[in-house]
Amino acid sequence: MKNTHTCPKCGSHEIVRVPGKAGAYGSGNYIPLGLSIFSTAPVHRYVCCTCGFIEEWIDPEDLDRVKEKF
Repeated sequence: MKNTHTCPKCGSHEIVRVPGKAGAYGSGNYIPLGLSIFSTAPVHRYVCCTCGFIEEWIDPEDLDRVKEKF
């Protein structure tokens, strides 16, 4: 959905992007990579507003840090 703007499940084009973020007290949508909220990889969600299917993506520049951590 990120690249095609089309839901692979139902074919809808009603796709929204929910940006990932690290919030206070562990809230948000991210992968923790260190001890602070500044050491995270945000996980961005792409949501089909027709059927509810969701894809999750992280930014390419965060891939190496995730590989190192896990």
